[in-house]
Amino acid sequence: MTDSSLKTVLITGAAGALAQQVISRLHGRYNLIVCDSRREVSMPEDIPSHRVDFNKRQFEDLFREYAFDSIIHLGRIGSHENNREGRYAANVLGSQRLLDLARKYNVGQTLVMSTFFVYGAHPLNPAYLTESSPLKAAGITMDLVDSVELENLATIYLWKYPELNITLLRPCNIVGPGVNNTLSQLLMQDRVPVLMGFSPMMQFIHLEDMADAIVAAFEGNHPGIYNVAPDDCVPYKTAVELCGCKTLPVPSLPAAAPRVLSRLLGKPLFPPHLINYFKYAATIDGSLFASTFNFKPRYTLRDIFSHYRNLKQ
Repeated sequence: MTDSSLKTVLITGAAGALAQQVISRLHGRYNLIVCDSRREVSMPEDIPSHRVDFNKRQFEDLFREYAFDSIIHLGRIGSHENNREGRYAANVLGSQRLLDLARKYNVGQTLVMSTFFVYGAHPLNPAYLTESSPLKAAGITMDLVDSVELENLATIYLWKYPELNITLLRPCNIVGPGVNNTLSQLLMQDRVPVLMGFSPMMQFIHLEDMADAIVAAFEGNHPGIYNVAPDDCVPYKTAVELCGCKTLPVPSLPAAAPRVLSRLLGKPLFPPHLINYFKYAATIDGSLFASTFNFKPRYTLRDIFSHYRNLKQ
């Protein structure tokens, strides 16, 4: 039963740890409807939950039934969750359908989650990448094409259809309890691969801080493109050591060496399409988001790394 005095909000990607945090923050203050393409997620009785493919007819049925005021689109499929074709169908074609339905049913606000990976990791990157920096990832690896295409799509809709009030967020590495992305999986291991001769500067934001950032952007409703990152950064090798991990030196030359060593060890070391991010920095300037939404992370790097260190005790 929905409260007609409250705004109705669709949250996608409800199975993810980040979406769960956002839902808990908004619960009771909005009429929440959640969905996920991977599975139906168990929710409190007053939050309808659906498993739905964005490219199928049932997705439009949700728009007809609930008359959404806003959408928080956290349903981007990660590189470890599907193959290239599956990610493109979900992240690009599915997101385009979502935005088209938002226009058709007069949704007044849409927040879209992206990633800093779209900038690409390159030896000539500036110390801090701003929102106007070029998106080079698609030129480096085909496995990030879907992320860049999603960005381009959201940017086109942002400027072409201002009535959608689109906010696009590009966060740095999200880590913490429940996070299952590539970097978090690495930091949970006892022995973590480090490319010999490389230790790029990296940024980390705690899961709960990122959820706070999404809520701040949603409730502030200042359309635009924003990097989300703390002011501080740390070399990758230092982060590994502070997380209580031992380093596994991996030859970086020849280029095929990490893949060969991975086969010999019988386990993946680095995802091939992300290996440049373990060579070169792709640090982002989060000052625009911080000043626009009066945002400051609560968790320090020490807090973040202590979680991974405690897992090993």
